[in-house]
Amino acid sequence: MEIINGFEKIPLLSKNPIIAIGNFDGIHLGHKKILECLATEAKKNALLSLVLTFSPHPERILGEKRIKMIQTLDQRVNEMKKFGIDTILIIPFDEKFSSLSSHDFVQKIIVDRLKAKAVIIGENFRFGKNREGDIALLFRLAAGYNLKVHSIPPVTKEDMIVSSSLIRNFLKEGKIEQANVLLGRFYEVAGKVIKGKSRGKTLGFPTANIKTENEIIPQGVFISTTGIGPETFSSLTNVGKCPTFNQKETNIESYIMNLNRDIYGKKIRINFLKRIRDEMKFKTQAELSQQIKKDLELAKNYFRLRPIRGGH
Repeated sequence: MEIINGFEKIPLLSKNPIIAIGNFDGIHLGHKKILECLATEAKKNALLSLVLTFSPHPERILGEKRIKMIQTLDQRVNEMKKFGIDTILIIPFDEKFSSLSSHDFVQKIIVDRLKAKAVIIGENFRFGKNREGDIALLFRLAAGYNLKVHSIPPVTKEDMIVSSSLIRNFLKEGKIEQANVLLGRFYEVAGKVIKGKSRGKTLGFPTANIKTENEIIPQGVFISTTGIGPETFSSLTNVGKCPTFNQKETNIESYIMNLNRDIYGKKIRINFLKRIRDEMKFKTQAELSQQIKKDLELAKNYFRLRPIRGGH
């Protein structure tokens, strides 16, 4: 898969593309439907499959509040790779690009620059200056350029309309299982293992503390899995401020089961499976240690019923 950053770096494409356009933050079940359609239609019509996406998110430029992203750009790209896409074009979204009219976006970029034969978008996607372009306008404009348009309706799961904004809300509220339903997979936070305060080791449960670029970190205690390279381990993850120790900063620390080696400096991936409880303040370290034992037993029972494939 080829990754292109910015229009100025676009080479001569090997053949005409079919393009899926969107922000694709989270690569949830709705995005999955769009990307599967892209791969299928590209193969059926012998076209190049190309995803046109944006970084930063347009709402970071146009919105009143700084939107928090479900995934880092690297996570988004890695998830797209699973769909067999040929090319990802990442457009830097800035004030200049945001001033492009919807007509110019279609003519100058989709038709003239990319020479697309077809476009796939979600029904609710908006484009062009002041978000003036919608699906109806795209159909009208496309007719003049012999450009085929595929409109993908919203996906519903468990009576919920799948959207990135709903997933963000679930994650912020710690409702990890609801978020996972809409994502179609477990929520992942990735980062590098850093030196912590070694409190877990003192308590008898040494943890891997991570520094991450992910922006939404659910708070609480979670049953999780931790990926280190190709390996996946059962784990118990705590996210919060360690109230027993009156800490000010938020920690992400994972107790990784059956791991007996130094992983400082390694990149790891934590997948959040199930929320057990809120963080709690304990009177003594001994009480905290007893609670961790109970949490760990819950996690072990969970994995006995749902063993990790090829895991530990």
